[in-house]
Amino acid sequence: MNFLAHLYLAEDSEDLMLGGLYGDFMKGVQIQTFPPGIQRGIRLHQYIDGQTDAHPVFRRSKRRIAAPRRRFSGILVDIFYDHFLAVHWEDYAAMPLSPFVERVYALLAAQGANLPGPLQRVAPRLIQEDWLSSYASLKGIALTLQRLTLRITRENSVHLGLEDLLRNYQELEQDFRLFFPELQASVRSFRTADFA
Repeated sequence: MNFLAHLYLAEDSEDLMLGGLYGDFMKGVQIQTFPPGIQRGIRLHQYIDGQTDAHPVFRRSKRRIAAPRRRFSGILVDIFYDHFLAVHWEDYAAMPLSPFVERVYALLAAQGANLPGPLQRVAPRLIQEDWLSSYASLKGIALTLQRLTLRITRENSVHLGLEDLLRNYQELEQDFRLFFPELQASVRSFRTADFA
């Protein structure tokens, strides 16, 4: 799952939200250096990633990605699933997407210099370019894929991943709608066990 899903699955906990974002920016950083609440958020992030990668529906979605981009299929499907979460947000969340996103941006802005280095560098662009809301539109997904293409050092065709989304839109959407409630239930169980 990508940023939006990790933030959503953190529910109302700011520490879990921060930990959910930190999980993507942790290379070379020891989890023990963070406060306990953020450590739980990082563990939750890792759990979500593990459950997602192992799930047969997610694996089926990855097989829908064209061969030239198959190496990046996991990342692409993560982004596509965030798109479907944004599109169907009202089916999953009590708070509308816009105030939820504003809350996340306010949290990131308030943390500022306390964010881990890589996230500290990305957060201002994430807020200014409104990455989280942009997942709801195909144009936003195209921009996300362009940014990703530039971040990957080797030659790739990730920016063409929008073709995979458009070609398999209904199938990927059905995959997401089947997968996400199962992930939600799994996360609830994990949180109950981990936070007891």
